[in-house]
Amino acid sequence: MMAQAAPSLGIEIRVLASPSDTSVLNLAEVVVGDYRNVNDVLQAAKGVDVITFDHEHVPRGVLEELLSAGHVLRPSPKSLELVQDKLHLREQLAKWGVPQPKWHGGPGNVKDMVRDFLRTGVAWPLVVKRSVGGYDGKGVWVLRDDSDLSSLDGVESPGWVVEEFCEFRQELSAQVARSPHGQGLAYQVVQTTQVDGICTNVIAPAPDIDEATGIAAQRLAMELASKSEVTGMLAVELFCMPDGQLLVNELAMRPHNSGHWSIDGAVTSQFENHLRAVLDLPLGSVKPTWPYTVMVNVLGVNPVDESVLNHVLAHDPGARVHIYGKEFKLGRKLAHVNVSDSDPSRALARAQHAADRLSGTIR
Repeated sequence: MMAQAAPSLGIEIRVLASPSDTSVLNLAEVVVGDYRNVNDVLQAAKGVDVITFDHEHVPRGVLEELLSAGHVLRPSPKSLELVQDKLHLREQLAKWGVPQPKWHGGPGNVKDMVRDFLRTGVAWPLVVKRSVGGYDGKGVWVLRDDSDLSSLDGVESPGWVVEEFCEFRQELSAQVARSPHGQGLAYQVVQTTQVDGICTNVIAPAPDIDEATGIAAQRLAMELASKSEVTGMLAVELFCMPDGQLLVNELAMRPHNSGHWSIDGAVTSQFENHLRAVLDLPLGSVKPTWPYTVMVNVLGVNPVDESVLNHVLAHDPGARVHIYGKEFKLGRKLAHVNVSDSDPSRALARAQHAADRLSGTIR
């Protein structure tokens, strides 16, 4: 979707893609290769002005080779370290005094860490995360009691983070765009819904939070963008607790699923502002264009049934469908639907109906 935002700014995009990734073939120059292979990455990087990322998993050694070759990386490897290692993130947030869930972590035996954490007075359930890797619920375990520890048998990780299970009121996401020279803009704070660690829908702006909470979330995101010296988009995933306290769950230094609503619900989408930021162009307005915009993901229950697209578009001409062209995998995000409306409940119902038709959940 970054590639779709580039032409209007006169930006030429080159994408390093796997052989099975055909989603950008008609949108950008494509170099086929593996982001974990130094030679593939260096080949793709030849002659480009700026290198940016759509995920955080590029190995540190590859990033260092790019720097040694004189390339400009935005965000920088130093910034990316925060989101590549969850243990490092927790440690850094603690140094900065940023509110976060109670946690314990390090290298070693994860079951011993769980028992040590329980001895501090924290009660079941607990959340266990691998320090590196993981995406959309992978590499994360919710342990309800001691019997669930067996789910970690045979799992290896260079480090672990064990966290208290937060009984939050809402999950929120605060997104900001930040340029190399520190210009920053905050999008409206949104509510996200997660099922089994995967985002199912987003409501922008978040309903049922007061103005003070929204402002506090935006300020926290701007503060973290500054402290981490990120360039581009930063998404801050937050737990809003029953007493209104905000706790930082995770960060993402790229356009994020919780910001897909902005394609149709903001003056400037997160994808365009990411490109503007990494190229040090003036950032575009982040003002919403509707009272509410809802995004619903089309997950890989079945391959996206594009034959029903006509029905979806005819049934609701205001529904904006975005199909990614990705290979089908069970549970994978294959598309999303945006609906803008004056009423968030109506927008959610409309977007959910369209998404369910596209996935074949309903017929």
